Amino acid sequence: METEETEGRTLVQVISEKYSPENFPYCRGPGAGVVIRSSPQGSPVKDRLNLPSILVLDGCGITEAGDEEEVATFCAHVVELDLSHNHFKDWGEISKILSNIPNLDFLNLSMNPLRGSSLEPGTAEAFSGLRRLVLNNTYVTWDMVHTLTRETPELEELFLCLNEYESVSVSSISYPSLRLLHITDNQLQEWVEVRKLGLIYPGLVSLILANNSLSSIHEPADSLHRLFPNLRSINLHNSGLTRWEDIEKLNFLPKLQEVRVMGIPLLQPYTDQERRCLMVAQLPNVTVLNGSVVTDGEREDAERFFIRYHQDCPEDELPQRYHTLVARYGRLAPLAEVDLRPLCHVQVEVHFGDQTEPLALRLDQTVGDLKKQLRAVVQLPPNKIRVYYIDRQLGYALEPQEMKYGARALHSYSIRDGDKILVVPKTQ
Repeated sequence: METEETEGRTLVQVISEKYSPENFPYCRGPGAGVVIRSSPQGSPVKDRLNLPSILVLDGCGITEAGDEEEVATFCAHVVELDLSHNHFKDWGEISKILSNIPNLDFLNLSMNPLRGSSLEPGTAEAFSGLRRLVLNNTYVTWDMVHTLTRETPELEELFLCLNEYESVSVSSISYPSLRLLHITDNQLQEWVEVRKLGLIYPGLVSLILANNSLSSIHEPADSLHRLFPNLRSINLHNSGLTRWEDIEKLNFLPKLQEVRVMGIPLLQPYTDQERRCLMVAQLPNVTVLNGSVVTDGEREDAERFFIRYHQDCPEDELPQRYHTLVARYGRLAPLAEVDLRPLCHVQVEVHFGDQTEPLALRLDQTVGDLKKQLRAVVQLPPNKIRVYYIDRQLGYALEPQEMKYGARALHSYSIRDGDKILVVPKTQ
């Protein structure tokens, strides 16, 4: 057992074990994708294996392909293959697997130790049918990335997270088929490196750059327009942006519709409402911000907020967006400050016979608490009095409202300063 773990396991071994009838019983139904393969040799193992078209073999200790004929027999129908968290160190072994899976569309190699490994000339053709490729935390070099993308003319999605990239190596050719690049949790801090991604992948629709500490966007507007001509979505979460000018630069991406940008130093001094409003106002063409749709009503409110927020700033500090919005809405008067917090304390008049006394009430108290408080004023116990509430504005135009229920909160009567409390002794 120890020898097998040291030497690793083959793909064929793992398939034979994991998808035997004892561990993976035959199932039916939409999406099951189960195929029973058989070989001309009549191998008892091959005759009995139940194999899905989506093959998940993560964390199985695989280091090599095994017999290529058996790979072809078992996997010819497979379209998705997850080999993450295995022990592949040699791209040649991965190439052997792919060369025998002609319909493969998706390959996940995350968490395999592929640092420094490369493909022999001609073996990269095995990757040619891939549309989605995941290479997270493999430490794959940029030269290897370019080798793979050069041989995958239909590749649409590429995942390169957690590879400790500090820079991007430019390829001699571009790869226009790529639509999604997920390159989070690397160390791309300078815009001069990020801009290379636009040169290499001009067809990008979505660029996920979260957790890269990008410090700024140093790019002229006309150049930015040409650099990412098809980009519709960008994720800059937890980047190092500190200037509103960097946010304004996003407006020069001609097709940008969705932006995710949270956890950046620029927004730390603001409240949640201020962050949202200022960002919406700065990005007039963005329809989805941080995962939430921007409605027309929200945009107008945000733009008006933007004007009021900046209108007391010195003229030389006003952003260009301010002048654009003032031209649309004009200079706006400050909003009236309205305190909508409920009252906690009120001052009322207590009337008892010919006696009138001022009394401070806490509105979180109950009617029962009030009657106890009134004992010192009227010199009668709570069970010997009736208490009525009189609105000062209505006076006696309406019959005084008896405060009957001891557990009822005083704030539910909407008592205000100057209202009256009438106390009447109970008759025997």
